[in-house]
Amino acid sequence: MKGERNMYTIYVVFDCYPGKREGFLKRVKDEGVLEAIRAENGCHRYDYYLSDEKENEILLIEGWETKQHQQVHLTQPHMDTLRSFKDEYIASTVLGEFEVK
Repeated sequence: MKGERNMYTIYVVFDCYPGKREGFLKRVKDEGVLEAIRAENGCHRYDYYLSDEKENEILLIEGWETKQHQQVHLTQPHMDTLRSFKDEYIASTVLGEFEVK
């Protein structure tokens, strides 16, 4: 992974409504949101992971050059697209950050 060291990294745990996990991920891809995010300036990593044990859970790991890059990311038009349909699929979201050294 390019620039993995010393990047600003956050995790997001999504608890999806029952049976909605795959639909959410498909929509993120089909709407072009995932591709747009990964093309953003300062984005080093934006990856979804699925839990084997919790069928409604998605873990997102984001890696950014700086916290400022991640903050700009939140203001992009494709994030408005994501927000426009997220509530159809996601019951709750937990966010945290950590530093990769």
